[in-house]
Amino acid sequence: MFCCFSFFSKMKTDLELALECAINIYHQYAIKNPRDDYLSKSEFTQLMKETAKTFLTNTVPVRAELFKETDLNKDKELSFEEFTIVLSKVADDAHRIIHGENRCKPESN
Repeated sequence: MFCCFSFFSKMKTDLELALECAINIYHQYAIKNPRDDYLSKSEFTQLMKETAKTFLTNTVPVRAELFKETDLNKDKELSFEEFTIVLSKVADDAHRIIHGENRCKPESN
């Protein structure tokens, strides 16, 4: 696996710290079932409720749709790679909020 930066440097950049934090949050919830390194739907729901309160509409239908949409191989679990899609969507939502844009605004083609 390719890694573009070292976690062993003395001074981590803000981006390195944010990435490390995202990885740690993923593992904090994925480890609830220690037999795997995946997020079940219930682990994902708990993660979203507890850590993404201001980003993405935090309702059951939206979380369920987000889980379904990002479970690319349809195995009813999210791998870390699939979870990065969730992070991308949360980052996009945060960006829209910061700029005062309508969070539900349809994308233009």
